This record gives sequence, structure tokens and C-alpha cells, in this order.
Amino acid sequence: MSDLPTLTITDGPVRIAHVRLNRPDKLNSLTLEILDELVAVTRRIRADRTVRAVVLSGEGRSFSAGLDFASAMRKPSSMVASFLPRPWRGTNQFQEACWGFRRLPVPVIAAVHGHCFGGGLQLALAADWRFTTADAQWSILESKWGLVPDMSGMRTLPQQLRADVLKKLTMTGEVVDGHAAVEYGLASEVAEDPVEAAEAFAAVLATRSPDAVAYAKRLVDETWTSGPRATFFRERMRQVRLLAEKNTRTAQKAAAAKVAPVFGRRSVR
Repeated sequence: MSDLPTLTITDGPVRIAHVRLNRPDKLNSLTLEILDELVAVTRRIRADRTVRAVVLSGEGRSFSAGLDFASAMRKPSSMVASFLPRPWRGTNQFQEACWGFRRLPVPVIAAVHGHCFGGGLQLALAADWRFTTADAQWSILESKWGLVPDMSGMRTLPQQLRADVLKKLTMTGEVVDGHAAVEYGLASEVAEDPVEAAEAFAAVLATRSPDAVAYAKRLVDETWTSGPRATFFRERMRQVRLLAEKNTRTAQKAAAAKVAPVFGRRSVR
């Protein structure tokens, strides 16, 4: 049986993509092949404009225990190739396996249980929301190996953590539970069943215009560190585009009539 991540998309009027890490016997630790497949999966989701949200989870006892160093180091030439950045996107394969989910124009919701270590934590941080079990174990574990986060974590972690907390967790590799992860900002919310919570949240998001949801995600990411002038420019440009969209008119008519809207395909790529 393949240990590559699986992608399934629910049928029906609201299509949710489920991406599941599928190496449960190894706590969903990440191989070079798994990273390649994650990149490919995000491309397939991006091409399907009927998908409204993504739920990212792990099979078995863990979300992901991080990079499988032993597996990666057995293929030095592939390791070097994966580490080299692609000029047209600005990321290498390690980074794109996570950052590809940030590039998606739909909300991504991670459902975390068990171990969420190192590269697995950086993958979870690439999601827009993270539901976690109370007993999940979170750690920026790279310091154990004498390393620092390098799978897009140094972009996503500062968006969630204070600088002193980020330095502490990055330097020590301290393991924290789900409640502490929420308190620090690593996780969004504790849930008894994170996958069920993620699916319920995705269903709520599906009641909103897919174009407005896509631009809301994009605006937050684009303006997170920009100045006022650049932020206001992007606000105007996104709003002008939305005012011309069919889905916007559908939302407005449904709100006025107090009925459930029926949206078409997402226009935002």
C-alpha cells in the first residue's frame, strides 16, 4: 500500500477536499516522495474551482512527526535537488510542500492529533485554522537535530507567536500539549474530534461567496506585513473585482431575501 498522501473530494453541492497523510506506521513522518506529492496535491486542488475548502489530517496515531531524516539522507542527490529553490516561485520543495497550501485560494483547515513535530508543525501552520486534540504534542523540534525551521515556518510562526515565545520554542524544542498550543497561538481551538470540527467549520465557510472567502484569505496574507498605503490599495482592488462577480450578486440577493444562497464556481484562481 502506498504511503503517499491521499486526496479525496466530496461529491455534492459543497465540495470539500480531504488531504490525509498516509504513513501511519511511521507516525506520518515526511519523506521526499511525500513532500513531492503534497506539492502535486495542492496543484490539483488549485485547478478545481468547485472545491470550497480543504481539510488536512493524518491517518493513525499522529498528524505528523516531522521529516524522516533517515529516509531523506539515503538519497543525497534528491535531498540536494529538493533543497534548491525554484526561481519562479521562490521556494524549494521542502518549503513548497507547506507553502503550497497557503497559495490555495480556498480555506485550509488542519485537524491535529498525536504528534505535530518539526516539519509536521510547519505543515499545520500552513493551514488557515488548526483544530487540535487536548493531548496532542506540538514541538518546533528542529533544535533536537541542531537545525532551525526551514519548511516555511519562519514565515508562518511569527504570524502566530510573540517573538520571545518563538525564540524559546525554536531554541529548546519544548513539547507542548493542545491547550498550550492554543494559548501560544500555534493552534486555533481544542476539539475532541478535530476532523469533525474541521468539516463543520468548512460547511459554515461554504455558506459564503467563494470569491469573497478567497479574497479575504488573500488580503490577510498579502497585507500582514505591508504598510497602510499598500494595504488600502489592495483593499480597493479586491473590492472592485468582487463587485463585478456573479457570486457577489447571489450573496446580496440571498441576504436580502433571507434564503440560502446557491453559488457558482469560484472565479478566483
